[in-house]
Amino acid sequence: MRDKMVERRSFLKYAASAAVTTALFRNQVPVNAGQRGAKLHKALQFGMLPKSLSDADKFKLAKKCGFEGVEGSPMEDLAAARELGRLARDAGTPIHSIVYGGWGAPFSDPRPEVIDKGLAGMETALRSAKALGADTVLLVPAVLNEDVGYGQAYERSQKHIRKLLPLAEELRIVIAVENVWNKFLLSPLEFARYVDEFNSPWLKAYFDVGNVIIYGYAQDWIRTLGKRIAKIHLKDFKRKGYEWTNLLEGDVNWKQVRLALSEIGYDGFLTPELRGGDEEYLMDLSERIDKIIAM
Repeated sequence: MRDKMVERRSFLKYAASAAVTTALFRNQVPVNAGQRGAKLHKALQFGMLPKSLSDADKFKLAKKCGFEGVEGSPMEDLAAARELGRLARDAGTPIHSIVYGGWGAPFSDPRPEVIDKGLAGMETALRSAKALGADTVLLVPAVLNEDVGYGQAYERSQKHIRKLLPLAEELRIVIAVENVWNKFLLSPLEFARYVDEFNSPWLKAYFDVGNVIIYGYAQDWIRTLGKRIAKIHLKDFKRKGYEWTNLLEGDVNWKQVRLALSEIGYDGFLTPELRGGDEEYLMDLSERIDKIIAM
């Protein structure tokens, strides 16, 4: 009897969450084409800049190409992280977030030693984000496989991420879980529910536009997730042929994505997660993002 009561409570909690999310979606007021509720900023990942350049020159090139921020990676040497953050700010391209990932030691794993590794890695990421001047750390929350079921991944990942929230609050760094090809959080309603259940301003969503195209529509995810979105990755994907493309060359409906961003009032960075290249390539990429913003 007790198990049935728990199951019913869980169902009611889910239903309530879904109802609230759906209500928010239905009650949104579209933004007129001439009004932009979202102030969007272009960024790129540090690893996309030419490796032959010094760190200072990498940031200068990013600025020259029209980017306003950079996304970095965790650094164990906090003094070096503070220096890199200073170089970025001096060039006018502050480091706005870092990508921890989580594939190597996922919080869905049943082995304590893997969880310990993951917690230590995220603690390092949070502290290095603070040193770099970033405000967000990207986390892949779970990885499903033959031995880890969906429910186990859901429960375990939330349990272990909650252990990190006190440090995130102390450092004032947001942990942003990303939708990736990990067979997890496969609908916008579930993603919204997952974030809401933490009930913390230090746990949000890092939404990847391209990662949902094989089983959904990016604008729908954006409207459903709404203010839960802390950061956005830009990618494009072509369903026919099942291949990644450059921005504006795949099946992402960029006009609808742009409209959805305005509707939710997203005010933040758009960071492409693509291959790197030289100045000509980065200029072209910057112009492609300009076209998206202008839609």
